[in-house]
Amino acid sequence: MKLHRGIFGRTSEGREVEIFTLESETGFRAELITYGATLRSFRAPGRSGPPEELTLGFDTLAEYEEDGNCFGATLGRCAGGIAGGSFTLDGIAHQVSVNAGRHHLNGGVKGFQRHVWKAESFLRPDLATVLFHRISPEGEEGYPGELRISLACTLSEDGDFSLVFEAEADESTPVNPAGHSFWNLGGMGSGSVENQELRLFCPFYLPADREGIPTGEVLSVRGTALDFTRPGRIGEAVRRVGPEGFDQVFAVGPAALDPAPAALLRDHESGRTMEVLTTLPGLRFNSGHGLPEGPIAGGRSIAPLGALSLETGYFPDAVNRPHFPSPVIAPGETSRSMTVYRFRVS
Repeated sequence: MKLHRGIFGRTSEGREVEIFTLESETGFRAELITYGATLRSFRAPGRSGPPEELTLGFDTLAEYEEDGNCFGATLGRCAGGIAGGSFTLDGIAHQVSVNAGRHHLNGGVKGFQRHVWKAESFLRPDLATVLFHRISPEGEEGYPGELRISLACTLSEDGDFSLVFEAEADESTPVNPAGHSFWNLGGMGSGSVENQELRLFCPFYLPADREGIPTGEVLSVRGTALDFTRPGRIGEAVRRVGPEGFDQVFAVGPAALDPAPAALLRDHESGRTMEVLTTLPGLRFNSGHGLPEGPIAGGRSIAPLGALSLETGYFPDAVNRPHFPSPVIAPGETSRSMTVYRFRVS
């Protein structure tokens, strides 16, 4: 394993942003920047040819500051939506920032994704890790309590890329951070993901209203266009569901101590597979229909259906739904979650 630390640039406010490069002897390479604790690049070998870029990113810090899509960034405190931007904890009503119509989305106006994090790095013969951390002060985006949060991003020699979040607070507060990466196993800029094959280990889904807020129901996927319990081509699934594609939250199962299978994505042409394992109860599958067409890193351009996301977390608006798994942590508690993106070639 190799690990390099350098300077990526300075923000418009003059803050220095670092870049970390993690590289295995087997051809896997991840680049992470401290702006938004962001995965800027992930390269992986295929059945033939050199390793290819698999995730959306930009070449310059200015592009990240101007981009509203938060490609690769860490969303938080709460990824997903909070209805009306309001919730009640311990009998106290809280109003957080509203940035999506009348709702709170992905941590608010700046969230975690538009802050510069502190970082350390660690290297072992078989692993390389970047440990990001920051303090979210009381009242940031309206959230209660001071929150101390860390994210350990680790690349292994055999192609496992893991995200481990840990957080603690001095008041009860909801915590649901998420890594917001988009993937194309055929290589970024190579075309659409329509011919890639997806399986979700998710027998249930969460219906949502027209504003994207869950209704509170948890329904079976059986007999619906949302049934990915058997592998199938993404293009065929999109044709079943309609022109807007997928932006759907599925239920993986109850929160667990050990990561459980949530998704399996396969590109038969390159031979690459990406398995998603997580300790979290939810998985949001976005088929990339809303991605803007335009330039991305390396002089490439993004096409319709050019990338997809498989984002793990608690259910949206869980802080207002007592029957959903709770993202709330109490003073003195430590929340911990782990998601693994496991890359293999066959």
